[in-house]
Amino acid sequence: MKKKRVSISSIIIYILLIFWALTTIYPIVWVIQNSFKAKDKILADSFSIPTGELFTLANYRKAFNNLNILGAYKNSIFISTLVALLVVILAGMASFALVRYSFKLKKTLQSLVMAGMMFPVFATVIPVFSMEARWGIVNTSNWWLTMLSVILPQVAGNLSFAIVVLTGFIKGLPVELEEAAFMEGCNAFQIFFKVIVPITKPSFATVAIFSFLWSYNDLFTQMFYLRRPEMQGITVLLNRLTSQEGTNYGLMAAAVTLVVVPVVIVYIFLQKYIIKGMTAGAIKG
Repeated sequence: MKKKRVSISSIIIYILLIFWALTTIYPIVWVIQNSFKAKDKILADSFSIPTGELFTLANYRKAFNNLNILGAYKNSIFISTLVALLVVILAGMASFALVRYSFKLKKTLQSLVMAGMMFPVFATVIPVFSMEARWGIVNTSNWWLTMLSVILPQVAGNLSFAIVVLTGFIKGLPVELEEAAFMEGCNAFQIFFKVIVPITKPSFATVAIFSFLWSYNDLFTQMFYLRRPEMQGITVLLNRLTSQEGTNYGLMAAAVTLVVVPVVIVYIFLQKYIIKGMTAGAIKG
């Protein structure tokens, strides 16, 4: 067998990628290792590995003792999961309709979808908050209504991106598959769930993952709608903790670790779906 030659350009590219990976990964490692050090130890030596006298769990004990971390995780996971599920269903059905059906104002709707990606969240948060306050679902003692008050704007904020992405995938599908299903007696909903969804599973998974992560990391929206401590998500709760503690760098590092590590774990386990979805989109583009 012939040995594959490695060109100089490939070596340079790999060196640059390794350097980029190190500059991305090391700050996360640095934060995690400093979360196991006392405040004064971080200021004196922030680059040493926490072993022996340097190692302490005081930052995590303080975070768990002062705050309901597990309850905040439950709130964040519930919100993010429901947001991802609703975004996938609504955006998928909307994309299918925009691609396969002809109707009045179709181009107008497509333009509105594109326009929806141009408005930042903070530009609409006040009118949306006022609307939900009139509905009586903001800052109530009812857990379900309060969660709904966050889920609705987050779903709306992710829909435009999801529709644009899924529309590109569905356009690349052969119409013959849907016609065959129609001839077998399937209606529009059956065609969507039995034909479209299984074929474009990687794209739906990609949209779901990004929607979940964006919702989980969305501090701005949750700070407006989750005012009661028992209903706050993990990002809001730990942001409040670090703001109260001032320059306690050990506690701040522990808070960042508690927020970031679950996201990293989710990405590690689901990265193949993200890569599949992006690769399929590039091929069909």
